Amino acid sequence: MTHIADHDVAGGALPASVRDDFPIFATRPGAYLDNAATTHKPRQVLDAIVGYYSSANSNVGRGYHTLGRLSTDLYEEARACVAQALHVAKPEEVVFTAGTTDSVNLVVDGLGRRLVGPGDAVLVTGMEHNSNLLPWRRLAEETGARLLVAPTDGRGRVDREAFAALLGPRVKLVAISHVSNVLGTVNPVRELIADAHGNGVPALVDGAQAIPHHPVDVQALDADFYCFSAHKIYGPMGTGVLYGRSDLLADLRPTRVGGGTVKGVSATEPVRYVPVPHRLEAGTPNVAGAIGLAAALRYVDGLGRAAVRAHDEDLVRFAVRRLSGLPRVRVVGAPEENPSGIVSFVVDGIHPYDVGGHLDQHDVAVRAGVHCASTFLDTLDLVGTVRLSFGVYNTRDDVDAVARALRTVRPGFWTTEHPATRFL
Repeated sequence: MTHIADHDVAGGALPASVRDDFPIFATRPGAYLDNAATTHKPRQVLDAIVGYYSSANSNVGRGYHTLGRLSTDLYEEARACVAQALHVAKPEEVVFTAGTTDSVNLVVDGLGRRLVGPGDAVLVTGMEHNSNLLPWRRLAEETGARLLVAPTDGRGRVDREAFAALLGPRVKLVAISHVSNVLGTVNPVRELIADAHGNGVPALVDGAQAIPHHPVDVQALDADFYCFSAHKIYGPMGTGVLYGRSDLLADLRPTRVGGGTVKGVSATEPVRYVPVPHRLEAGTPNVAGAIGLAAALRYVDGLGRAAVRAHDEDLVRFAVRRLSGLPRVRVVGAPEENPSGIVSFVVDGIHPYDVGGHLDQHDVAVRAGVHCASTFLDTLDLVGTVRLSFGVYNTRDDVDAVARALRTVRPGFWTTEHPATRFL
């Protein structure tokens, strides 16, 4: 594994040799700049997953035999690793889920339906990903509550004064993204949470885009719930995390019940559930996914969080400079102010899908469209954007490849035939 101490960072970036840790680049050597959608997996993560299935595969928490105990130990060690990464007070406050979307839905269905009723409200921000918007919207629609949306300003930042003004007595829950998946904007989550708590309202933070780029301390943030997905930070797909304060997790009604969640069941007596987190992890968990996530967190720690942060800052600011020097290209927002590995831009007169397709023809993978946040793009008066999102294996050469390709981009099918069409 490539390892670099904080004092070894040269020019604010990780060494190009980090790329050698990722086997996919041996067969797919182009510039991969869609890391906000999903990151590639280093050999250390792949080896951890294969190693588990090869030498410890067994169900957890049930089998009274050597493999069962070993698998359970590895699973709980992964939970402890996540707890350490998030600065959680105790591992029992970490629940493994299928991803950020699953985590949000667990809180919505397990707690939101108990707290929110007719005439109540849930407050979200205007930049939320659909996964932190649609579950709350459905909750409001089905309970007769209102969904309040805190507006963003012209640069795509949450208006804190407007946010605070919306925190009336009927607001029961707040849901906010730590980092925008569209613009990379970093929200002042600590302050927004403080505003919510000042009104007695618990807050959930969507940390999917923060976890790969920023150190996260849920205690310092005073977050009630914090969630993220493993595949955003070089871990496997289908695995996620929900952190919750102990008292709130204890009140969370299991939305799925089954094996591993109860102390005993009879036909007539009340069901006696085991304590959290296992009460919320019904059935066979994704043990290999949890182990892979732990390996990914250790991998990033091995690179050095300060080095990763410097790498982000260098690439984002370099990309802003390069793109800003190109004709018709306009960077959206201000990603250079607090870099989070994302730079979104538009090319005047050309549909984002045409730009994305053109870059793909030059072996550059980007995300073009609304990024599952069409309501946010509406407020920016944009059909969509082209999004560059960086990982630890990206270099300035990748940005240069984008700049070269953009010099030859031309209007295509989407621009001429469907200029206002958008999806995903």
